Amino acid sequence: MKRVFVLALTAIVAGCGGAPADKADEAPFRFQNKAIELPADGLSLAPGPGNDLIAQNCTGCHSAEMLITQPPLDAKTWAAEVAKMRKVYHAPIDPADDARLIAALSALPGQSGAR
Repeated sequence: MKRVFVLALTAIVAGCGGAPADKADEAPFRFQNKAIELPADGLSLAPGPGNDLIAQNCTGCHSAEMLITQPPLDAKTWAAEVAKMRKVYHAPIDPADDARLIAALSALPGQSGAR
């Protein structure tokens, strides 16, 4: 039984070696470069204290526009969001940066701690 299986498998593999006769005369496949234009970001982070931490820790996954257009959140809620990003999504946020990061997020336009 094993010998029949091995012979059948060998015949199948041997038959897979060449191109079909009707495709032998076709030109080889050629890759072509294509340009893809991505949409521009609508909003960006203005320079400000702690915005370097937002850029470093948040904008890898979230656009600046998404961060800026969040509903008003207090510092306690931002702290919970930062903790969730670290625990649930494994964001590599250094806990030593939490206070500055939360202050910067709270100071974004439209937030409860906005300047």
